Amino acid sequence: MEAEKIKETVKKAAKELFRKYGYHKTSVNEIAKKARIAKATIYKYFESKEQVLDSILMDYLDQNLHEIINNKVSYGSEEEHLKALVMKTSRLSFTACNEFIGWDFVRENANSQEFLKHLSDQLEALLLAAYLELDNFKNNPARREGLAFLLKASKSIVFSFAFTSVSDSDVRKNFVSFQKEILPFLVKAAL
Repeated sequence: MEAEKIKETVKKAAKELFRKYGYHKTSVNEIAKKARIAKATIYKYFESKEQVLDSILMDYLDQNLHEIINNKVSYGSEEEHLKALVMKTSRLSFTACNEFIGWDFVRENANSQEFLKHLSDQLEALLLAAYLELDNFKNNPARREGLAFLLKASKSIVFSFAFTSVSDSDVRKNFVSFQKEILPFLVKAAL
């Protein structure tokens, strides 16, 4: 149990520093100082600063995703429900990257492509597992395949925003375009 408490302390300190200064400007030394532990202790539980970030992001996404999935909002059709879920989770993943990583990391870090691919794959697995909890998908293999396609396509498009958006205005335009011009076709293909 002590190990989990230490991991949570490290993640809490790192999250505060990443939000305040950004990923690049936060060092492992600063995280250790904020968490009031030795730097070596961080490396006992996390291989790198990227792994700390990855753990923070997955916790954030998991918590928020389950809130979105379990929200009992009524929609006119299954198609509308699925479109709403994909938009909410797409915005969630974009917000997580924006809030904890910062686009400078995404655009300038040599490891960002690999990191984002890893994050993207984890997110896809998390999304698929959460969606499969919904009654519409539990016992329907054809729907699961369509859902896997929808999630893979959607996340690829949303993560591409990181490399094509220069400003918040560009991001909004990309989301509007995705929602109106692409998502309806992806949902139809998934169903």
